[in-house]
Amino acid sequence: MGAAEPLRSVLWVKQQRCAVSLDPARALLRWWRSPGPGAGAPGADACSVPISEIITVEETDINGKHYTSGKWQKMEKPYAFTVHRVRRARQHRWRWAQVTFWCPEEQLCHLWLQTLRELLEKLTSRPKHLLVFINPFGGKGQGKRIYERKVAPLFTLASITTEIIVTERANHAKESLYELNIDKYDGIVCVGGDGMFSEVLHGLVGRTQRDAGVDQDQPRAALVPSPLRIGIIPAGSTDCVCYSTVGTNDAETSALHIVVGDSLPMDVSSVHHNSTLLRYSVSLLGYGFYGDIIKDSEQKRWMGLVRYDFSGLKTFLSHHCYEGTVSFLPAQHTVGSPRDRKPCRAGCFVCRQSKRQLEEERKRSLYGLESAEEVEEWKVVCGQFLAINATNMSCACPRSPQGLSPAAHLGDGSSDLILIRKCSRFNFLRFLVRHTNQGDQFDFTFVEVYRVKKFQFVSKPAEDKDGSARGRGKKRLGQLCSDRPPCCCAVSSSAWNCDGEVLSSPAIEVRVFFVKTRTI
Repeated sequence: MGAAEPLRSVLWVKQQRCAVSLDPARALLRWWRSPGPGAGAPGADACSVPISEIITVEETDINGKHYTSGKWQKMEKPYAFTVHRVRRARQHRWRWAQVTFWCPEEQLCHLWLQTLRELLEKLTSRPKHLLVFINPFGGKGQGKRIYERKVAPLFTLASITTEIIVTERANHAKESLYELNIDKYDGIVCVGGDGMFSEVLHGLVGRTQRDAGVDQDQPRAALVPSPLRIGIIPAGSTDCVCYSTVGTNDAETSALHIVVGDSLPMDVSSVHHNSTLLRYSVSLLGYGFYGDIIKDSEQKRWMGLVRYDFSGLKTFLSHHCYEGTVSFLPAQHTVGSPRDRKPCRAGCFVCRQSKRQLEEERKRSLYGLESAEEVEEWKVVCGQFLAINATNMSCACPRSPQGLSPAAHLGDGSSDLILIRKCSRFNFLRFLVRHTNQGDQFDFTFVEVYRVKKFQFVSKPAEDKDGSARGRGKKRLGQLCSDRPPCCCAVSSSAWNCDGEVLSSPAIEVRVFFVKTRTI
């Protein structure tokens, strides 16, 4: 058989005579029932699996087994090989499955084994050696148990070696990535929630910039991409990053994506204040409603996971709005729109085309032509806001399957900026409910959404109005406000929710980078 010639044989699967074909050109393994003589043509019951979704192939041990009756009578001594593969289940879940093929001849069995193994060796994107960080405290505290029961067996099956670090304190993973020799790894795997992923991201991106001599405090400094990929095993409370990238928060599914070498590009936003880097963001940067929730919940950690529901209800009833100015630079290089209802998928056309146009902009700037930021016009929006959200991804989770911005793209070099202006509590509730169903959450007069590549925000400090009659009235009546719409209380400033961490800076500058940070 030549390198690109298909291989076809009549083998046995579950005591049924089947025609089995392997087409190297299409990288596809197929089998179907063939009770009559010859291989026959595949019918509706034909099964197939891409070579890229085969985990491994191994020779089956048949010692001690007897096949002397029924359909096995014609085989003097059967030989077999087992294909461990991915089985796609419902709701984007993947499952480990296996199928055993029985051969009448030893030479034929070895031919199939050799051919399949040669094709698997050509898949160079698969990891061989991984560094694994396990957060034993995140979510329900099941990180170590999830890894040992659902992930480690799959890594062993795929011949992936690992070095495991169980984190003992905050920033343990980040500090380790700054100190370890990471060149010997093919990727970093974090077992935990969104906070754990953010910590690993900061360590990996920060280490890469330090080694490349990039000043991270300079907002205009171009970030150097890391050659390592980051894998996520969900074991947190929300698992927004995992849900937005894989489509589910299932540990076995994530482990199988890592095993077969899947990857997705991911944008990273830098958050600066007065030429000082505060944090990087990959999912949600929220001011107002989501900032107040995370700030209040941090003071109630003793409540466990229920603190998020409690703080969410409390924040909703408080109904605070914040005055400030948002300036942003529209992302002219993108080909999509926040409202086009086209979600990001593997091999996404929007991400590929946006990346191509963004690189052309950078080339024009490098060759001395005008910078895009100098040509394009900044937009300015002032007013009172209940929430300001910037999302680099859909931010989907089990409670909100569509996410905060369903059409946000992972690797298009932009962020979706969502402005929720001051409105009544009832209208705000209608907006929040839209996140749990198929409705368009942007279809409100008080909601604006823009696709941007850079934005700035400055809050307006509350003016001292105690000397005025209105100020004295508010002081006597506490939080009762006379502004319209009713029950929307203006407060001096909120905090920023940066991927689950609190940022208290009232003025920030955010820039989106396509740095090819890839998740696996």
